[in-house]
Amino acid sequence: MNPSRLASQPTVTSVQTDRFVHDRLPRPEQCPTLRYDVPELHISDQANLVDTLMARITDRGLQDCAFLRSDRITLSYADAAERINRIAQVLTEDFALVPGNRVLLRGGNSIGMALAWLGVVKAGLIAVATMPLLRAKELIEIIDKAQPTLALCDGALLQELQAAHANGGPLRAIVPFNLMNEPGSLAVLSAQKDGVFEPCLTAADDIAMMAFTSGTTGKPKAAVHTHRDVLAACETWPRHVLQAQPDDIVMGSPPLAFTFGLGGMLLFPMWAGASVYFPSIPYTPEAMVNLIGQVHATICYTAPTFYRQMAPFARQQGLPSLRLCVSAGEALPDATRQLWKDATGIEMIDGIGATEMFHIFISTLPGDVRRGAIGKVVPGYVAKVVDDEGREVPRGTVGRLAVVGPTGCRYLDDVRQSNYVRGGWNYPGDAFVQDADGYFFYQARADDMIITAGYNVGGPEVEDALLKHAAVFECGVVGLPDDERGMVIKAFVVLKPGYSSDVDMVKALQDHVKSTLAPFKYPRQIEFLEKLPRTETGKLQRFKLRSA
Repeated sequence: MNPSRLASQPTVTSVQTDRFVHDRLPRPEQCPTLRYDVPELHISDQANLVDTLMARITDRGLQDCAFLRSDRITLSYADAAERINRIAQVLTEDFALVPGNRVLLRGGNSIGMALAWLGVVKAGLIAVATMPLLRAKELIEIIDKAQPTLALCDGALLQELQAAHANGGPLRAIVPFNLMNEPGSLAVLSAQKDGVFEPCLTAADDIAMMAFTSGTTGKPKAAVHTHRDVLAACETWPRHVLQAQPDDIVMGSPPLAFTFGLGGMLLFPMWAGASVYFPSIPYTPEAMVNLIGQVHATICYTAPTFYRQMAPFARQQGLPSLRLCVSAGEALPDATRQLWKDATGIEMIDGIGATEMFHIFISTLPGDVRRGAIGKVVPGYVAKVVDDEGREVPRGTVGRLAVVGPTGCRYLDDVRQSNYVRGGWNYPGDAFVQDADGYFFYQARADDMIITAGYNVGGPEVEDALLKHAAVFECGVVGLPDDERGMVIKAFVVLKPGYSSDVDMVKALQDHVKSTLAPFKYPRQIEFLEKLPRTETGKLQRFKLRSA
């Protein structure tokens, strides 16, 4: 295989007879360059990612090991394989779906959602997973964009999808799951099948999934990933950084509809032969700490804000089984990293990824942590910090992050493709500094850099300083237009219980930042809020703070 090629170059014939997605991919000159520079990235040109991951389990003799866990049931890999086959049979036999048809999935994290996603992809269909809190209006936008033929929906979340379906559109039917005895449910239909299904022999470059971005900057985009993309992602960060083992039990809060959650909470455990626990109740910080102890979980995935909220409970109860904690989804403040380490003794694995790249491409490598840095580039990827013309800047200089590797951005029919991919490189939209030793230090989203009186200030740096004050629970920092300074730094602060949001607190926080950072970085305006606007995945929506 050529180790570097354009994403759009086919190598074997596609079996996806429905060409809707293929026909709406970016033109070849707009696609990222994909690199397969290490042996583990030499993936067969004919590969179905679900079949490949399950074959890996069988080859290692792990088929009878636990895979999907809940408080009600534990499925081995063999159990799950049969259920996945039954779902694929329902989709192809009862609903006559053909390779390349899109299937919308709606559900929170559950065994049912995981099995449905795997059944869709094994059948050669394209999974379009959606966040469970989306409303009918948002679902209509996704349906209009993705044109799914069928929807699989958690029985507890039917109302909004049914309202969207009533608006018209391509959906032929909505099939509920997590309803055991309901006529027409996925469980009842699957029970009528024999569980024998030959995987769709997809080309590795056939489409496996479509992931909608989480909307931190407004209207979400649909990022398309092939079977090869996802398998390559399994061979990079999980292999070189996480290094999970078959006896690991994974828990976490990121939704399966979010690629951070899909990788961490389903596909990467499959690659390792590990198991995943899905709770029957929504996570709260205290509940997650309790469940980690009860289940003896060894790996946890969640966002920085959640770790910060979990820390007091972790300190009080102890988490002896936990050995790896992964933070991603938004910037990890050093104050949060140290708070968690003090509470648990665990050095968090930080990482930056993107829906467009599928998962993490810069991360803390095991035993190689540098204070304030996200880490180094993950083997298989190349990253650099560049100026606006794409020229690499000297080490220690703020610039835009550019990344190339075995995965890359391909939006479905979106003019914003040219903003993300330039000259074959992916531009995730982040401002970074790389030091002389190759460590990357996050500054801000590129469009969130605050230029005030000629100085460049990263909002996350100010946020980290504020979080070190005893009164601050969480905060967000943005730049607002200002006639005198060009931009003025404004902080939105949520205080811990027992602290007053008055002028004395404003001055105390400003003085604290002045004593922690260069004085020009202090927030000249501070507004106190009850809570910060966040996406369903926990990312801070700074654009809402700027427009507040």
